Amino acid sequence: MKPTKKLGIWMDHSIAYLMEFTSNPFEIKTIESKFTHLKKMDALTKSESLMHNKEQQQLSSYYKKLGEVIKDYKRVLLFGPTNAKTELFDILSEDERFAKIKIEIKETDKMTANQKDAFVKSYFSRA
Repeated sequence: MKPTKKLGIWMDHSIAYLMEFTSNPFEIKTIESKFTHLKKMDALTKSESLMHNKEQQQLSSYYKKLGEVIKDYKRVLLFGPTNAKTELFDILSEDERFAKIKIEIKETDKMTANQKDAFVKSYFSRA
């Protein structure tokens, strides 16, 4: 029986660090949102409504990319300092393709790469 594929994702609204839980050292991949602070300020100078629409489109694309990665795993841990993880969880919960994936959310602060690595190892080691 092959081991369950497990993935830890530290995320906020601008970037996600993806760490697959394996016995080997982690390889950290990133997915970045295209909605940067600069784009936000540019859109805001035109109109607040435009800025919100642009932000929603960019976040939707960002969450879609994360969903494409998550669908290949059996257990996923979403963690980080903002509500981005909860927004992603809500989107995934409405999609039946993710019904058999155990997705959990944990609130954390900003972390260094080593702290993220240790957090994911600790979480999946006891689970």
